[in-house]
Amino acid sequence: MRFGLHAGTRGAAMDPGGLLAIARKAEDLGFTHFGLSDHVVIATDVNSPYPYTKSGKWFAHDSGECLDQLTALAFVAAGTSTIRLLTSVMVLPHRPAVLTAKMLGTIDHLSRGRLTVGVGVGWMAEEIAVLGAPAFARRGKLADEYIEAFRSLWTQALPVYEGEFVNFSGVLFEPKPVQKPHPPIWVGGETRPARRRAGRMGDGWYPVSNNPAAPYDSLARFAAGLADMRSQAEAAGRDPAHIATGLITVGYRMGEADLLDDGIRRPFTGDAAAVLDDVGAFSEAGLDHMVIGFESDDLHRSLDTIEAFATDIIGKMG
Repeated sequence: MRFGLHAGTRGAAMDPGGLLAIARKAEDLGFTHFGLSDHVVIATDVNSPYPYTKSGKWFAHDSGECLDQLTALAFVAAGTSTIRLLTSVMVLPHRPAVLTAKMLGTIDHLSRGRLTVGVGVGWMAEEIAVLGAPAFARRGKLADEYIEAFRSLWTQALPVYEGEFVNFSGVLFEPKPVQKPHPPIWVGGETRPARRRAGRMGDGWYPVSNNPAAPYDSLARFAAGLADMRSQAEAAGRDPAHIATGLITVGYRMGEADLLDDGIRRPFTGDAAAVLDDVGAFSEAGLDHMVIGFESDDLHRSLDTIEAFATDIIGKMG
């Protein structure tokens, strides 16, 4: 099992020194991935349901403060040396396909091959609309084309793509990313369409644990979702063993157990021994990367959280 950190682009991470302090702390303590979330603008009136709360309300709809994900990751790349840089996840409709491929390729080039591209279709229709993207309802088809177009631009000497949303030919796209054949693309999302896309097209599957519509907040639920994703891969003629698995454990809490609705302890909560047991069980079930997620306005609290996890969990792994 490898471990990563998912952070927002607000709060303590908005300060340049704070962002670098969090990333460097994670790197020094043995985390393998550092991920940032993706918002460009926040609409003043958001009616789109947020997927990760039962109420559908988004907790961060307040000041509108957020850094651009890709620019911030490039900044982190310059201040770190070994930790992988993860878009956690990048909302594909937010940016034009060719420009996005160039920005991602540049991050991989300047970081000497440390980029992992987590991608998703997005949930906030109001944000996607103001950014000039195609119709929200068509974002699944757009996502498929973007992934295919990225691979064309990153691997072909004379890339060509013809689609409904993405079209290009007669271009030179250099330099290519450092990683060969290209940076790994982890498909985010919990529902069946996301599992299908990951199985058909992804180098990894990267859900969040606490989506009420498709929760992976128990070992059995995660294992069932993973089995479905792997069956989708086999149906597409792919070897599921070559598809990495990651999970953002938003509900991670050290020292205090959370209970699920059925009264069972929520995985990755409780004392260190219980969390270590969960890590072992999820690893045996097929999880490769556990990514703990949190946001805080308090830099010291953020650093303490990272250090406690590294001491109590990473440091005790065999």
